Amino acid sequence: MAENTLYLDWARDVLNTEAEGLHEIAAALDDNFVRAAEALLHCKGRVVIAGMGKSGHIGRKMAATMASTGTPAFFVHPAEAAHGDLGMIVDHDVVVAISNSGESDEIAAIIPALKRKNITLICITAHPTSTMARHADIHITAAVSKEACPLGLAPTSSTTAVMALGDALAVVLLQARAFTPDDFALSHPAGSLGKRLLLRVADIMHKDEALPAVLLGTPLKEAIVRMSEKGLGMLAVTDAEGRLKGVFTDGDLRRL
Repeated sequence: MAENTLYLDWARDVLNTEAEGLHEIAAALDDNFVRAAEALLHCKGRVVIAGMGKSGHIGRKMAATMASTGTPAFFVHPAEAAHGDLGMIVDHDVVVAISNSGESDEIAAIIPALKRKNITLICITAHPTSTMARHADIHITAAVSKEACPLGLAPTSSTTAVMALGDALAVVLLQARAFTPDDFALSHPAGSLGKRLLLRVADIMHKDEALPAVLLGTPLKEAIVRMSEKGLGMLAVTDAEGRLKGVFTDGDLRRL
């Protein structure tokens, strides 16, 4: 029992520490965040997110969130970019590079090539004097005073803070675009919202030869054969002009 209590205490410490980190990030937001949001909102190309390690995982999530909320975005692995994937980045794109230290070798290696393109470089780091910060067109400082990891080694509070910062950017852009549930559904056609808003009766209805139908007055035996052929468990009964006069189902047959 005491061990269970200890686990809960440890867990609460982690959550409280990470919550404090989020408050720090929120309090530190300044005009650079506004400039970054404006650059993303008015981007004439695509938004490209880049990051290594944990920052790469965050970058993938950031790109996915933006793409599904009205901001065309995708993730590029910095190491792969140095070996050809840099060609995926073109003029008028906005590149968002993420690194806690701001000294990622893989990102630093592609900055000169990025600078030769007509792009805007936004860097998110914890250090405003870092290499990435110095070369960025816009730099957002995302620093927390303490990691939730008791060793101070595993990225925990810092990664949570940057992920939340990415969500903040995505939601700000969503609101600035007046993004609607209908717009969201267009990016999520397989989800419940997409099906509810986009799926029409015409998309799923059976018609023409796929619809089991007989004329009014057709003998029951013949009607049953027709219903069984189509496997829908029902039969439309129409007049000579094709107007629906009734529906006959498997349940009706059993009740007879």
